[in-house]
Amino acid sequence: MDLSRLTYMANQIARNFAVQGEVEAIAATADHLKKFWDPRMRRQIAASDRAGLEPIARAAVDRLAQG
Repeated sequence: MDLSRLTYMANQIARNFAVQGEVEAIAATADHLKKFWDPRMRRQIAASDRAGLEPIARAAVDRLAQG
């Protein structure tokens, strides 16, 4: 999948969870990506430079990349 599309989707997910507060939104976004994204999608975004990700999405992807 195109990285710009993955970035767009991750940012959308993070924005939806942002109302929960930063800590909860990061956890919820990471959980959503883990549960609903194909492993190839997760690997691709984790291997990216994450430049287009908003802070909550970036932190969630960082969390996924750590394991």
